[in-house]
Amino acid sequence: MILAGKNYGWPIISYGKEYWGPVKVGEGTHKKGMEQPVKFYIPSIAPGSLLVYSGKAFPNWQGNLFAGALKLRHLNRIVLSSKTHSENKAIAEERLLTDINERIRCVIESPEGWLYLSTDSGKILRLKPSVLSE
Repeated sequence: MILAGKNYGWPIISYGKEYWGPVKVGEGTHKKGMEQPVKFYIPSIAPGSLLVYSGKAFPNWQGNLFAGALKLRHLNRIVLSSKTHSENKAIAEERLLTDINERIRCVIESPEGWLYLSTDSGKILRLKPSVLSE
């Protein structure tokens, strides 16, 4: 979560490593006056995009973060502790679409609140609520 006036430290602090080898990025993971991330991954899921969900199609997901995972090939959902961004903590995580075995490159939200995903293989996927008939 990015807040105005805060210093997030890039590239001075990071949990990342270079793609070409196990070389750390930055001087370390913490430094006085620099903010810590709400969520980080070791090892990295290699996020391809980030979306804060605000739609009405999935009301339980409002305010959740969605990231495509390039390395682990899934859609990552993170539940935050609050819908306000000032004191957020990541309190839960769900890995969706693990069975499609696709690198998810981009995640966007439609006006209907549906999620559209693009994959490295060129597929466009749509997530929308299922309608159950009685």
